[in-house]
Amino acid sequence: MSMPEWIPLFPLNTVLFPRGVLPLRVFETRYVDMVRGCMKSGEPFGVVAIRAGNEVGNAAEPYDVGTLAHIIGCDVEDLGVMLLHTQGGERFRILEKRTQRNQLIEARIATLPVDDPGDTGESLSVCAKVLQVVIDELHRRAGEIPDADFINPFTEPHALDSPTWVANRWSEMLPIALEHKQELLELTDAGVRLQRVERYLQENGVL
Repeated sequence: MSMPEWIPLFPLNTVLFPRGVLPLRVFETRYVDMVRGCMKSGEPFGVVAIRAGNEVGNAAEPYDVGTLAHIIGCDVEDLGVMLLHTQGGERFRILEKRTQRNQLIEARIATLPVDDPGDTGESLSVCAKVLQVVIDELHRRAGEIPDADFINPFTEPHALDSPTWVANRWSEMLPIALEHKQELLELTDAGVRLQRVERYLQENGVL
């Protein structure tokens, strides 16, 4: 499916990575309408981290690089609140943007190429081993809560042999500032991203 010339953007105080899972509670009219339009057309919307401004109210100023969000599932609460289950697709760069009267931002984008695998050294085996422990513990805890309340943050099939997949999953979980997560997203070398993740894990006492 070819991308439309303009796609709607959803500026958030989070960074979505490719193959990442992002649950969203949508209640503003502009975004409810946006979601309905995307579900009708089967097209994704763009998730972009906020550089300046807020998630609600007037349009925020987004970073230039974001990730396409594909809607996997949707439930509707009372008063028209939508509970979305989305998954990250390709990264993109904003070429041009415009703001509609309702403060919904639309953009012309260019999708970015897949990461260069780079040279991971020992970082891949070290980070993947600890990530497997996290995944196993998550599944153990998931067995203790109702299925309806569990959202698995790790898309399957797992790709523990992929520096991009491992680095992206850690990038989502790391307790670091939004701008640092954005820097990780924008890196084009998976090996560099993974080595930076390893350094963060060491600094936080995980490794």
